[in-house]
Amino acid sequence: MKFKVFLIFAFCLLPFAFAKAQGLPVALPQAAGMSAEKLKLIDVEVEKAIADKKMPGAVVVIGHKGKIVYRKAFGNRALVPTIEKMTLDTIFDAASLTKPIATATSIMILLERGQIRLNDRVEQFIPELKGKDSGRVTIQQLLTHTSGYQPDFDLREKWSQKHGMIQALINEPLRAPAGTRFVYSDIGFIVLGEIVERIACKLDNLTPGCPVLNRAQPQILNGYSQKSLFAALQMKDSQFIGDLVNKVDGNRPKINKERIAPTENIKGQQSYLGGVFDGTNGEKILRGEVHDPTSYRMGGVAGHAGLFSTADDLARYCQMILNGGTLDGVRVLSANTVALMTKPYVVSETGATRGLGWDMNTSFSGNRGELFPLGSFGHTGFTGTGVWIDPVSQTF
Repeated sequence: MKFKVFLIFAFCLLPFAFAKAQGLPVALPQAAGMSAEKLKLIDVEVEKAIADKKMPGAVVVIGHKGKIVYRKAFGNRALVPTIEKMTLDTIFDAASLTKPIATATSIMILLERGQIRLNDRVEQFIPELKGKDSGRVTIQQLLTHTSGYQPDFDLREKWSQKHGMIQALINEPLRAPAGTRFVYSDIGFIVLGEIVERIACKLDNLTPGCPVLNRAQPQILNGYSQKSLFAALQMKDSQFIGDLVNKVDGNRPKINKERIAPTENIKGQQSYLGGVFDGTNGEKILRGEVHDPTSYRMGGVAGHAGLFSTADDLARYCQMILNGGTLDGVRVLSANTVALMTKPYVVSETGATRGLGWDMNTSFSGNRGELFPLGSFGHTGFTGTGVWIDPVSQTF
């Protein structure tokens, strides 16, 4: 897929956050053992990328040894219809950062609570797939992108909402035997998101209505990750788009839509993955609506894309991972679960490795750079978001 020039790029190069609002301490680089002069080179690179029109703006946050050592907003978050300056509290469509941060973490919480095992088969949770090759795919294969699914659904086929996705999933064949090939797949994480929803639906005693197939905008995945993760970590601006701007969720106030970075127009968004725009408002800019076209069809709540967040919120998540599952005295995951999630799993004959939801050393690892060692991990998102975490140097 090609990036549009008005996509906003937000880079999370390990723990970052507000000193006051987000509670992560801030330190001068030299006090944390980092070079202030070398950090200034980030300014040069980002400003050059903006000048070359590779991106309109960015928010960059770097954490090191539990302290925020760099936190800066650059350029603009919007170019059309009017120019808007980037701000540190800009909310971004996190795109595929949804996979490790919301979906994979929710799966690990369920695993820790005994609700799921890595070698469980999909058909145990989605009985519509019983008897199919796809029903025999394991949770671990989905998390490591070795399920055999192709990268995404062919969106030339018209379907919408949860019930449409389930039917598309029933019709979707594996393109390789499960466990034999690494193919980065949104479908695999859509399946994981559906599994989280079905387990959470039963745990929260939401019957009747489980599984929820006909709701226009299912919110169980959002609700589970909100309760189990975002609220616990005080990630105050992190939520799936379904509730972000349109609703007041309990004590969470409606979020100002103007803080959300726009992505592109609807016509452009719907031209991906074989889709063809056939509407009447194609020039409308997506803002507060998910960019990913498959998630968009599903109401903005899906296991592969749909999370919106800020750099400061993601910094809190990163620091929790570096702390072995805890932050500010609140434990989200056990240290053993974090170790299981972030250890390398070989996914190809060439020795490429992934974590459970995380990238480590594959063709998708370009944002690891030249210096972060093997054993560090991260992810990118199509809208330009990125995060990388290095446990050795305690940096993100």
